[in-house]
Amino acid sequence: MENRSRNQKKKKSWLVKSLIIFSIACLATLGAATGYFIHKINNVTAGSQQELIRGDKSDLREDIVNPHVDNMSILLLGVDTRPGESNGRTDAILVATLNQEEQSIILTSIPRDSRVEIVGRGTLDKINHAHAFGGIDMTIDTVEQLLDIPIDYFARINFQAFVDVVDAIDGVEIEVPFNFEEKDMNNDWIQFTEGIQHLNGEEALAYTRMRKHPQGGGDIGRGQRQQQVLEAIIEKGTSFSSIARFDDVLDAIGENLITNLSFGDLVSLHSYAGNLNNIEQLQLGGTDLMLNGIYYYEVDNESILDIRIQLKQHLDINLTDEEQHHLFMVESMEHDTNEVAEPILEQ
Repeated sequence: MENRSRNQKKKKSWLVKSLIIFSIACLATLGAATGYFIHKINNVTAGSQQELIRGDKSDLREDIVNPHVDNMSILLLGVDTRPGESNGRTDAILVATLNQEEQSIILTSIPRDSRVEIVGRGTLDKINHAHAFGGIDMTIDTVEQLLDIPIDYFARINFQAFVDVVDAIDGVEIEVPFNFEEKDMNNDWIQFTEGIQHLNGEEALAYTRMRKHPQGGGDIGRGQRQQQVLEAIIEKGTSFSSIARFDDVLDAIGENLITNLSFGDLVSLHSYAGNLNNIEQLQLGGTDLMLNGIYYYEVDNESILDIRIQLKQHLDINLTDEEQHHLFMVESMEHDTNEVAEPILEQ
């Protein structure tokens, strides 16, 4: 199906990789059995804790999920909150589902301009407004209704963490594909010149956020630049040995991270480390929509069904009758297509 094909397009996120860097740092620390590092990481996670109004489990779960043994989901949010702000709009919204038996990860990207019902307000609006209206709780409720799966945990990180992490590792080397300029968080212009450039935190963030340049490639190009910078961060960040610099990275993340994942929960994610390079990535299919002069991303109903089925199967959650029928029709169409193609291949 065309929607399934669109859904399979890979789109990396700095948010996810920031969390992964943090987990890798935890793993390296535990492997070294260094009491200081364990104490430091435990303090970082403890200081980042935030409880949800609903309590410890989703209303779509019968029991509390144990990350050590159960399949689970994590909502990953990147926000553009500035100092003094509590709730900003979410610039990145992703759902990671983790399957214990397969040790596999599926990452689903929800376009921030998706026009959906905002739970608690009863209105159709951009999904990234949910966080501005009602914070993490309203965002989780809205995502759960959209995908019809429980959101067990969340992690929210803001742009300042990205800037601080890059600065903590003394910047990154990036090959800029063409000349352009982009504004930083202070609204100052930064010039990017084709070729290898050493970027600090502010420059790296501006580089990843650019999407309006004619050669920028829109959201797809933006995702590619995010991936480019994140690969540079991971390569440099996982190779440094300075304890002081390790402290800086943990501080940068800790000061800008809000989550309901405990230190023990994060440790349990290390079993998935071997599959970080094989994450299956999905994105909701849809079309552009202008409504009363405002741009929206109109999510395709068939795409939603397709992704709901994949995520429920990954989490081992029962499908609804509608989803079972949809899956049957899709599999029948694929079977018929294969039967037609076989005689052609034999010729």
